[in-house]
Amino acid sequence: MSRHVIGILVGVATNLLSVATASAAAKTVYFNSADGRTALTGYVFEPSTPGPWPAIVMLHGRGGPYSSNVNADCTFVGAGTSSPCNANTLSKRHAMWGEYWAARGYLALLPDSFGPRGKAHGFGRFTHGDPDRADVNETNVRPLDAEGALAYLHSRNDVVAGQIYLQGWSNGGSTALNVMIRQDNQQGNQQGNQAGYRGAIAFYPGCGPSALLASKISNTAPIAMFLGADDEEVSPVRCLRFADRSRQAGSPIDVTVYAGATHGFDEPSSRRQSTPGNQAAMDDALVKAIAIVNGWKK
Repeated sequence: MSRHVIGILVGVATNLLSVATASAAAKTVYFNSADGRTALTGYVFEPSTPGPWPAIVMLHGRGGPYSSNVNADCTFVGAGTSSPCNANTLSKRHAMWGEYWAARGYLALLPDSFGPRGKAHGFGRFTHGDPDRADVNETNVRPLDAEGALAYLHSRNDVVAGQIYLQGWSNGGSTALNVMIRQDNQQGNQQGNQAGYRGAIAFYPGCGPSALLASKISNTAPIAMFLGADDEEVSPVRCLRFADRSRQAGSPIDVTVYAGATHGFDEPSSRRQSTPGNQAAMDDALVKAIAIVNGWKK
């Protein structure tokens, strides 16, 4: 085995071990969506090192932020209400990524877009046309939640205001792209008088016309997309075309496509990771994500 390959394997093993042993417990916080009417619930993973920290907002997918083992009977999640959907029952993916960022010196915030609107149960696979999803959609509802999360982070004195990034999965990945599209017409990527998101990572987003606000992104904030070549829910080809158009419009957007990987390839459950392409994709994405965002900070 070559020294180069051994180095890669050691790096992956070290990366996964640090994720597995991170001890950042999620704290529950409340803040307002930029829609001006929805009080959101969020979960914060804080680094153990002294702040102020750079930060990343994590946008859940159509399944919601909670474990499928408990969310079936969940409806409303908010201040003053007890629910089995809470900081202790986040899905494995969201807990893993929150701990991942905190272990690397980033404050991670996971907003719940569904629970505060009475839909903490989330939505199953292949429910793109479900009318019950209309009032939690990724085009004109959830981007405002992401912008509310940004304002909340700006209000904290332990966050570096000019180093706030965005990450989303599936429906949340489309939401992340739409947030960046909304920043297109704001000079210098500003949200009002405040700095906007400095970059976005989108995991297997929907890139069709019903999912995105525009056919391309043309702002200067960098974007990275991670796609599964065998995605059974959304089209990686559409995302590749979207990325091509965005590059031609001047957007610095990079795409990684994983052979043999399906939708949700970074879900760390044994069932999802039993697909060999998913395991390789998750391992690689965990190595690349921190390198990408650290590079954006420079």
